[in-house]
Amino acid sequence: MDVTTFHTDPEAQIGTVMAVREQVLGEAPYPNWTAVGVNWLAGFDFEIKVIARIPLAA
Repeated sequence: MDVTTFHTDPEAQIGTVMAVREQVLGEAPYPNWTAVGVNWLAGFDFEIKVIARIPLAA
């Protein structure tokens, strides 16, 4: 799993993102995560891109 988050105001947003991440993902091991500061997101303040693989059932 790979997560990329795009932030128009990283300093103001990262605390909220980390709190949600902890609730959703729980304990380690965590997925790869890249946070990118940007100055424009087509009308949004925050964007998440996730690439995940669902394993085949046994």
